[in-house]
Amino acid sequence: MSEAAAAAKSWINGDESARQMLGRAQASRPSLSLPAPLHRIPLRAGNVVEIAGPSPSAKTQLLIQTAVSCILPKERNGLHYGGLGHSVLFVDLDCRFDVSRLVEMLRHRIAQVNGCSCTADDEEILKLSMRRFSYIRCYDSCELLAALKTLHHRLEKEKESNGIGGHLLMIDSIGAFHWVDRASTSLPLGGKNRKYLSLQNVLEVVVEDLRKLMSAHPMLVIVTKATIVGTTGNDFRRNYKRWPSTGTFDASSELEGLREPYFREYMPPIWQSFVTHRILVRGSDDHIAMPKSQENNTAYVSEWLLPRLNFLDKFVVRNAGVFLVS
Repeated sequence: MSEAAAAAKSWINGDESARQMLGRAQASRPSLSLPAPLHRIPLRAGNVVEIAGPSPSAKTQLLIQTAVSCILPKERNGLHYGGLGHSVLFVDLDCRFDVSRLVEMLRHRIAQVNGCSCTADDEEILKLSMRRFSYIRCYDSCELLAALKTLHHRLEKEKESNGIGGHLLMIDSIGAFHWVDRASTSLPLGGKNRKYLSLQNVLEVVVEDLRKLMSAHPMLVIVTKATIVGTTGNDFRRNYKRWPSTGTFDASSELEGLREPYFREYMPPIWQSFVTHRILVRGSDDHIAMPKSQENNTAYVSEWLLPRLNFLDKFVVRNAGVFLVS
């Protein structure tokens, strides 16, 4: 039996209705309980979530917060830690990931449960959680493509050793090599008969490999992407897809010099069609009152663009993590 036929057989049962099939599919891939602001939309394995925003806008902090919630155990020794007990694979393309920040947020979450008292069991929970976190750093598109080719084997080994497969794949940030690849001339990937490395086919291979990986290892994919802000008439006239940052899009106001930022899409269509959910994050002009010992009191706002929700979430980043504010 071919792989396609086997997959069809596993998804379609003889006389079931479409509603029954949908219910069975959702039961086999339940939605994940993720921290704010990702909590607004039910997300499950098979979804590709893009967290887009200018730099800095706490995109990596949102990834770390989500990773913490995934790798922590749900409960242990009668204590409820509120995690998912799932494994996380973090692919770092920005090369700015700070593992000490991950450990710091894990310690805060564990201390909240145990009343801020540090015990030997706390360290065991920390080690158990960190074993569920895998990290890969790539310095260019060639390394990214090579890493994607090895993920299937890596996830299989982790499943054998830890008893759980990959549940969450994070990429920070998917557009990190975009401008380098765009400026570079095409380079051969291998011999004379191999296709050449270009901006377009790099993303084609990335999407193709991710699809294969998600088919073999059903998982949720969350990526960050830095945005390009355009506010001038010249930017507006260029042939780019645009996301209005707030409210409705008024072209006449933009042409008259409206200063509200609009975010231009620069990724190829194959990537845009691959993304199933998109959330836009950016800094807010508001500042939240915080203790003097904490210098960073910057507030951020998030807005769901795909699917579109008609409200914003405001949040701050503190030592213990990301917190919504009213």
